[in-house]
Amino acid sequence: MKKILLVGSVSCGKTTLCQRLNGLVQDYKKTQAIEVVGKTIDTPGEYLERRSLFSALMVTSAEADEVLFLLDPTQDRYLYSPGLAAAFPVPVAGVVTKIDLATPRQLADGLELLELAGAKPIFSVSSVTGEGMEALVAHLGGPET
Repeated sequence: MKKILLVGSVSCGKTTLCQRLNGLVQDYKKTQAIEVVGKTIDTPGEYLERRSLFSALMVTSAEADEVLFLLDPTQDRYLYSPGLAAAFPVPVAGVVTKIDLATPRQLADGLELLELAGAKPIFSVSSVTGEGMEALVAHLGGPET
């Protein structure tokens, strides 16, 4: 499986996806610092939300094979600048999370916003129910553990 860096706002589902991909019990916890779990680098949402911390994402991305931009479509805020994916030194894919909680309109908006950020390809998943995980895991090059 590729080594991935998870990027997204607070409560967008980064840690839950990390736990799902690594076969761990899903247990909510607030990520306070960069954590490496297997081949997954989980980052605090504040690194995206506070531009003064954004450089930590850029530096850490050099250790990854791919960056995943995560977006919770049920949130009313959008933190990715158009074309932001081009700033990273590795490929950037998108993941619309919490699809089990979102409306069809929210899902469509989430896909469009990640596309504008330059993420490609884009996956839609629920880390809780497992919906959409098969395609993401196949893209990452390994079986879900």
